[in-house]
Amino acid sequence: MTNRLALAVLAASHPMGQQVYERELLLRAPDALGPEWQVEPIVARSLRASVPGTVRLPSALLGAASPALRRSLGHVMYRGRDLVHRLDLRLPPAPSGEFLTIHDVVPWRFVDERVACSDAAESARRAAVVVCPSQFSAAEVTSQFGVEEPLVIPYGVGETFLSAVPLDGHALDELGIHAPFVLHAGGCTERKNLSGLAGAWPLVRSVHRTTSLVLLGPADPRRDRLFRTQEGAVLTGRIPDELIAGVMAAASCVVVPSLYEGFGLPAVEAMAVGVPLVAANRSSLPEVCGDAGLLVEPSARGLAEGIIAVLDGGSLAETLTERGRQRARTLTWDASVRAHAELWKSAVP
Repeated sequence: MTNRLALAVLAASHPMGQQVYERELLLRAPDALGPEWQVEPIVARSLRASVPGTVRLPSALLGAASPALRRSLGHVMYRGRDLVHRLDLRLPPAPSGEFLTIHDVVPWRFVDERVACSDAAESARRAAVVVCPSQFSAAEVTSQFGVEEPLVIPYGVGETFLSAVPLDGHALDELGIHAPFVLHAGGCTERKNLSGLAGAWPLVRSVHRTTSLVLLGPADPRRDRLFRTQEGAVLTGRIPDELIAGVMAAASCVVVPSLYEGFGLPAVEAMAVGVPLVAANRSSLPEVCGDAGLLVEPSARGLAEGIIAVLDGGSLAETLTERGRQRARTLTWDASVRAHAELWKSAVP
């Protein structure tokens, strides 16, 4: 007998950490489950979206539509599947017994984030199992939605990062990057705390005058306003996915200044490539980093002091590098997908 598992995702024009998680599940789930399982992606996109997908939905159905209408759509979307794992809360819920990943409760904490869906609390409580990537995120989901005991399955890293080789000078030059440099990779919303990093950078630059700050991520006017005129700041925009690990491995330091993360994938990626990590002592980051990252106050001065301490070299940078590699080996996509597979199999008699 073949079990049909639907993994439902929302197509994104600018893939970020959540989309990496979705991609890894879709890629690795068939092997983790075995030949008696059929894994089917359901990729929803809006009516006007140009990104690939399997079903089109009006944008209103992803947020403002009534809970009843969203439930009705879910009956149609997931018909014929034995199990459904909804990987984005904004997607319509499955009729019953679904698995649901909730990465964070960002829309309820920050006004500049994506619109919250109308049935979030109701559909979260109806799910058979809610999966979260960290204990911090699980506590947030319990507090916000009343979900009892979400299952924590961390994100991970793959061999691309664990075996990354730093890009050479020529390859970096083509991207407009020159060593030595500090790297930030991520978005620009309020919780990412780029304003704190912008305040920190002149302090760092005053001590390490030949070091640049490289900011990876899609073009955004907020990043431009904060860094375009900063001495030593390099805004690369998006770079090809296959180059990210090599760029990160070539950095002198990776900084994650976020005020709020459900997990914080760039932190684990930095540890995996063997680069010292400076991260904000907030939300999930202490849990994810353990003693393998330098945790600092996310103020301009706190971030600057942490970055300078790492750039000064010596035993601190060496210790963070070694601890980071060790910790990253415990947080892999293989382990994450195996835990998901055990969850899915537990639902089959």
